[in-house]
Parts: sequence; structure tokens; C-alpha cells
Amino acid sequence: MVPEAEIICQQSISMLDVKYHLCVAQEHIVKVEVSPTSPTPSVPIFAHAVSCSEIIKDSMMETPAKMFIPNVRSGSYAEIGPRGSMDDEHIQIDDLACHLGFVFKYPIPSAFYAVFDGHGGPDAAAYVKRNAMRLFFEDADMLQSYDDDTNTLFLEKLEDSHRRAFIRADLALADEQSVSSSCGTTALTALVLGRHLLVANAGDCRAVLCRRGAAVEMSQDHRPSYLPERRRVEELGGFIDDGYLNGYLSVTRALGDWDLKFPLGAASPLIAEPDVQLVTLTEEDEFLIIACDGIWDVISSQVAVSLVRRGLRRHSDPHQSARELVKEALRLNTSDNLTVIVICLSPIESIAESCPPQRRRFKACSISEEARNRLKSLIEGN
Repeated sequence: MVPEAEIICQQSISMLDVKYHLCVAQEHIVKVEVSPTSPTPSVPIFAHAVSCSEIIKDSMMETPAKMFIPNVRSGSYAEIGPRGSMDDEHIQIDDLACHLGFVFKYPIPSAFYAVFDGHGGPDAAAYVKRNAMRLFFEDADMLQSYDDDTNTLFLEKLEDSHRRAFIRADLALADEQSVSSSCGTTALTALVLGRHLLVANAGDCRAVLCRRGAAVEMSQDHRPSYLPERRRVEELGGFIDDGYLNGYLSVTRALGDWDLKFPLGAASPLIAEPDVQLVTLTEEDEFLIIACDGIWDVISSQVAVSLVRRGLRRHSDPHQSARELVKEALRLNTSDNLTVIVICLSPIESIAESCPPQRRRFKACSISEEARNRLKSLIEGN
């Protein structure tokens, strides 16, 4: 067994004051790469006990981070698992600037990934995936202003834009006639922009960063068992029954599910507002795993990181590593759909070099009495 060394990231986020008018940007038709195992074909979409905040602030001040540029590549894998239907969706874009149709002044990595875990049917997850670019990158011009010396104000605007994107997606589901009000989805997004990684999460999908072999959780599972969420729910008039929000839902944050939410503008026990974490990447950051809860129900963050790390050292294939993680969760009898994206941030050589050398194991053996006497005579003869 691999010992667990998990870091829990906690960050409280105030409620957003959002106007309920959706400004829809002009369509840009692009295609998103989807895992071959996804039940939905590719469709066009629009163009260890320190606080996580302390880790992020410290890493942003480190000199080596300014010299590090991520080498981004990814692989994904999804399976229906033991469920009767596949309600997961995911997005995998290794070159976001190309998909959005712009070029940075200086070449920098830009990538976008997301996992959506639907409930009450697949419609909410499928809708958010189809409209992801319109919902999450309404202001694509802002991304073009990024450079290596980006200031704190820009990064704060970037965080705020993703918080508002989740609210925008939630409101769009409220107005979408093709999606039932009893249908919803959890959502987790990961944006790589230059040397920065931004993760936004609402629900129980999870993002885990591998930092020199140690698992750093970049998101918080929003479940009724998580005490801050339980308190928030109860303060707003909700209740927890047998681990379920209002006796019905196993998460406390999600997009959609409008039959469980209060009218627009009213504070609700079930919310769509995400937790957002921003980190400055360094050469110690090897890869990121994002996955739906079908993985995390049976595999801890540290075990997942160790499994993927061993796989990448062996075959250097993030798709194969994602598949191995899914197969391990199935072996451990997960009861849910399974979706994983592995995003490599450093060359495979740096992952191998950072691992301690393996000890050679010598097999003990015995020799006969005759051989022992002959060896003794040879030694004494010299």
C-alpha cells in the first residue's frame, strides 16, 4: 500500500451579486476532443496540514516559477461502469488559443479541461459541455492580454470570470426547455494559462496536482458530510438526511437542479457557486488529475497520484494512465460512471529523475557443506 499524504484545500467564497441577464457572445464553431469511449460523439461547441491559500501565495513568490513553462499534453478515458446509463461528460483542449481563434503575442501554453457528472439524467451535463466555450469564455479578449509578467489584478479578474461562468451556466440551465428542472450536474474546470493553473469546482469531482510525487488537492468535495457545507446548508433552511441534501442529493453544489433551488436571486442551500484555486506552477509540478467521483469513491488522492506517476515513468502515455486509473477503480468495485483526464505539465524525464533510485533486492541462498569447506580452504590458502 502507498502511504497517504493528502493536503486539503479549503477556501470560503462569498456569494456573488449576479444580474440575471445572459449576454451571449457571437458563436465561434470549434471542436473539442472527446475520449473515444464517450457515448456522445464529438460535437461542435462555441468558440501536509497547511492551508492551500498559503501554499499558493508562497509558490507565486518563488523565483524558479518565473522560469518554468509547462509542457502540456493530456489523455482521457471514460467508462460507464456498473451504472445503467453514462451521465458523465468531459472536455479536453490542449491548445485553447487555437480553439478560440487567437494568437498570443508571445508563445505560451493555454489549455482547458472539464469534467461534468450528471444526475437525474445526462441532459444537464451534455448541455453545459455543448455550450462550454460560450459560457466559460465569454470574454476571450481578456485571455489575450496575459503575459509572463501578468499582475495580480489580472489574475483576480480571471478567478472572478470563472466564478461568474458557473453562475451563468446555472442560469442557462434554468431557462433551457430541453433540460428538466430535476436534472443537474457537478462541474470541475481546469485552465492552464502560461505558468498559472486555475481550478474551479462545484460538486464532488476532484482535481489533484502531483508535486514531486505528493498529492496536492486543488478542489474541495462539496458533500453534506463536509462540515462547512453542512453548516451553510442548515443556516439557509436546508437539512441533511442520511448524507443527502434535503434527503435527495448527495452534493451541496451543482449546476441545474432547479426544483431544489429557491427562486432566482434568493440564497439557496444548493448553489452553483464554485470554489476557485489558482496556483503558479513550478518545475516540481508534474501532472494534474481531474476525475469524477466514481474514481475518488474508491481511490484516495495520494494513491491515484502514485499509480499515475508509476505509469507515466513506464510508458509516458497520459491516455494509458487515465485508463489504468479507471480500471483500478473498477477492480475496487466502484458503483458509478468513471471519467479521468491526466494532464502532463512536465517532461517525463523530470518525473523519472525526481524519483528515488530503487533498491536492488538480492535473493538469499545457501551453499552446501562441501562448497563451504572448499571456499574456506581457498581463503586460508591465500
